[in-house]
Amino acid sequence: MLQKLTNRVYYLPASHETDRPVLGVITGDTHTLLLDAGNSSDHARLLLDELARLNIPTPSLVVLTHWHWDHIFGLSHFNAPSISHKKTKSYIEELKDLSWTDEELDKRVQQGKEIEFCAEMIKKEFASKERDIEITTPTMTFETKLEIDLGNVTCIVEHMAGDHADDSSILYVKEEKVLFLGDALYPNIYASKRHYVPDTFLQLLDRIEAYDADILIESHGVPIKRKSFFFEMNQYRTMAESAKQHTGDMDAMTQELMQTFQRNLTTGDVEMIQYFVDGL
Repeated sequence: MLQKLTNRVYYLPASHETDRPVLGVITGDTHTLLLDAGNSSDHARLLLDELARLNIPTPSLVVLTHWHWDHIFGLSHFNAPSISHKKTKSYIEELKDLSWTDEELDKRVQQGKEIEFCAEMIKKEFASKERDIEITTPTMTFETKLEIDLGNVTCIVEHMAGDHADDSSILYVKEEKVLFLGDALYPNIYASKRHYVPDTFLQLLDRIEAYDADILIESHGVPIKRKSFFFEMNQYRTMAESAKQHTGDMDAMTQELMQTFQRNLTTGDVEMIQYFVDGL
């Protein structure tokens, strides 16, 4: 169900079952903006049904955070112009000639052109019906930053890049102090080993922290208050800096981080540390 986050901001929660990301809805006096288009026609229809249930106008504008399938497969179901970074449009255009049958997905996984996780999630999302996947390219593009006036609500869309996707963009709702991060802070999942490049992660985190946001939302997470979000992120910052200092020496990093955090490292900690080591 669509959740109300602030007076002007709603979101449809993520679902990990078929890798559905958060969909954001920002309601201005003159326009309604949708952030990301969903991973299928069903996902898009669910969002439209929820808007109708709450008497919220259908989107008059769609903004895409990046090119990955789970954020764009529903775009054709919205009768509204769409905006993305110029790289996002270019990457989406490359998907137009692809087939999405099980056989073709498996073939691309074997060729290293797709990853098994995404192939399996597509199969699950489209398991019980014909795959009505229509690739739609964005109407408009930008290069660095874009400001959109929805009517007494201002949205700032900024290209951030990052390890996960070099076309990643974020969206900041200025008056509501809500920051949608998309997948910008997630690791590179298309490499042979999932990883973060420490310098890239640290620079990105600095840019995100500069936003005056009270609530932050990652596409496959839940809304988090600023203090809690940066408490976690600053631990990751320490891991990234340690990886640089010790040039990926896991033993030295482990000893230093246990002393810094004053606790034993969790399984999640070890996984994140490995991501930074593999990114060096």
